[in-house]
Amino acid sequence: MAGILTLTLNPTIDVSTAVEEMVPVHKMRCSAVRRDPGGGGINVARVVRRLGSDVVAVYPTGGLIGALLRKLTDEEGVQSRTVPIVQETRENFTVLDEGTGEQYRFVLPGPEVSEAEWRACLDSVRCYDGAAGYIVASGSLPPGVPAEVFGELAEIAQECGAKLLVDTTKPGLQAALKRGVHMIKPNLREMRDLMGEPMPTPADWIAAGRRLVAAGGVEFVALTVAEHGALLIGRDGAWHAKGLHVEIISAVGAGDSFLGAVVWALDKGHAPHEALRHGVAAGSAALLTPATELCRKEDVERFIEQVEVVKV
Repeated sequence: MAGILTLTLNPTIDVSTAVEEMVPVHKMRCSAVRRDPGGGGINVARVVRRLGSDVVAVYPTGGLIGALLRKLTDEEGVQSRTVPIVQETRENFTVLDEGTGEQYRFVLPGPEVSEAEWRACLDSVRCYDGAAGYIVASGSLPPGVPAEVFGELAEIAQECGAKLLVDTTKPGLQAALKRGVHMIKPNLREMRDLMGEPMPTPADWIAAGRRLVAAGGVEFVALTVAEHGALLIGRDGAWHAKGLHVEIISAVGAGDSFLGAVVWALDKGHAPHEALRHGVAAGSAALLTPATELCRKEDVERFIEQVEVVKV
């Protein structure tokens, strides 16, 4: 059975295409459309599966788009436990302006999810009979779901003896930290929002992470800082993995690729700082792929030895 389970409360189908030039009013003829299953936890699950491990993804589905989401997720070899909802699953779309190379990302809010529906998602995690060692909750919340859902999930993980990793925005992170989690994975913007501080220097980033760990709500803070790589801050120290210089085709999915590789490595028994190395390799590999394709296993394996990890 899978040792990793993910929860995505606001899943989506990511639609991507390209135009010669983005202009107002006029019709813009698009290139061929690509559709990928999406939402933070589903993307994490896709990466775990690509790296060779079994994984279970829990997520709500509604309508025809929800049925297509399940089909696309199945095609990637990810085991799904879906919860039916009344409203239609959302779509997001990304458009590449071929003239400038700029990407335009349009993120829709998602369906209204009732309390009975989101609690059914939590029950699906609680009742999972595969004894997952790690649970990853990642992504935004749809209308109708309170941030406290991450706190309740933290309690479920503790009841099940699983380690919870959370990647979401400030209200959800705060709720999770109140109950206690294994790891949070903010980017720098999210970390500044969480701490309410500008944190202009790397020393500030590390100090903020250490304060969170010392407060007792989290064991590790994995902070991604774009071209600067990532930091891992825990009780026994802090590590910095330098970013790799690669040609950026698309930055979409780099954070999810990072987290997917981190949890995959932890589940395989790697030390936390080695999991950080895997995460930066996967995040860098995701930059090489177009649209919402995420990282490829062969690129991750090629990059792992190139990632330099130092204790700071």
